[in-house]
Amino acid sequence: MKLKSLLLRYYPPGIMLEYEKHGELKTKSIDLLDLGPSTDVSALVEEIQKAEPLLTASRTEQVKLFIQRLQEKLGQHSNHTFYLFKVLKAHILPLTNVALNKSGSCFITGSYDRTCKLWDTASGEELNTLEGHRNVVYAIAFNNPYGDKIATGSFDKTCKLWSVETGKCYHTFRGHTAEIVCLSFNPQSTLVATGSMDTTAKLWDIQNGEEVYTLRGHSAEIISLSFNTSGDRIITGSFDHTVVVWDADTGRKVNILIGHCAEISSALFNWDCSLILTGSMDKTCMLWDATNGKCVATLTGHDDEILDSCFDYTGKLIATASADGTARIFSAATRKCIAKLEGHEGEISKISFNPQGNRLLTGSSDKTARIWDAQTGQCLQVLEGHTDEIFSCAFNYKGNIVITGASQHIGSASLQLCRFATSGSGRAELGFPYL
Repeated sequence: MKLKSLLLRYYPPGIMLEYEKHGELKTKSIDLLDLGPSTDVSALVEEIQKAEPLLTASRTEQVKLFIQRLQEKLGQHSNHTFYLFKVLKAHILPLTNVALNKSGSCFITGSYDRTCKLWDTASGEELNTLEGHRNVVYAIAFNNPYGDKIATGSFDKTCKLWSVETGKCYHTFRGHTAEIVCLSFNPQSTLVATGSMDTTAKLWDIQNGEEVYTLRGHSAEIISLSFNTSGDRIITGSFDHTVVVWDADTGRKVNILIGHCAEISSALFNWDCSLILTGSMDKTCMLWDATNGKCVATLTGHDDEILDSCFDYTGKLIATASADGTARIFSAATRKCIAKLEGHEGEISKISFNPQGNRLLTGSSDKTARIWDAQTGQCLQVLEGHTDEIFSCAFNYKGNIVITGASQHIGSASLQLCRFATSGSGRAELGFPYL
């Protein structure tokens, strides 16, 4: 094995190694999730070199420099104040979802008008309209970190794969017998996973457009799915109250996470793939050992359904958002609640950390999004301007752009299953920080 180059990864902190093995270029990462401003860099480098033979003595100073740069970056806490930059009348019918590419240079919107649109973030200009679905485009995603492909899942029971550059449709994945409501690329961008109201998930080969596996075992609709960071596991959350862990290489069940007593609303891995976080309509989140599938903690305190939950990039903090109008921050280590976020006047349907992990973003049915201090739970800013409830919001990778999407609830039973029954203006807003 021969080391070719070193690359920095800021969020979460780590070093990427590019090396050659048997004539093939490969990569591996050294995660530095516990790195802090007071970390002894020399001692850390010595420890890393003992475990990683590719980092020989000749690389010592370079690795030290990289870690010092990471320390500096970690010390630069994001204290942006956001202002309204653009209001986009994105579609003639309501929005369903919004998603940013990794850099935040462009984003996509799905809609009831059966299209997905690609937008330039800086100018707010429409770059492309992806047409071809015969029903609502509900689930959308970039193949981050690459960002050269888009997947769209529709109520027409198909998923389509598109080119970001040309808008060309590479493949139409057919096989589901009901609406597709969630999807995800694996980290290697070789597979797309789709989850459906038909109780199954499917894995599709991006290159040839063929179905790889059908994941069967749930007894009700699948409404959440996600890969772990290594791409060898995928989890599916269902209205049957369970989460299933699957081997992405074989399509086989690894574990069934049983413990919630109502529908699952969210399910995801932490960065190092050791824990799984699940949120439920039973008002709790549960933390599971990703290896053996055993519950290690139940996070309680909310008075109503959990609508969203997430880890920060390092996996040290957990955030939960509820229909009770509050959000909570928990320590992943102690499983204790360290802050309660109060101020919204309606249910909170979306919550996410900024990449630095010191800010939280929430979107609510009270038509506002809010920025919070992740340590104290203090509300730092209210992002106003929408005239309908906010159902989607996100930071970009640098944490200096916020995007929010808003629409208005209607009473359609088939859509309420997904917790995003929407109708209304179909507009998105962009916020940029004062620099």
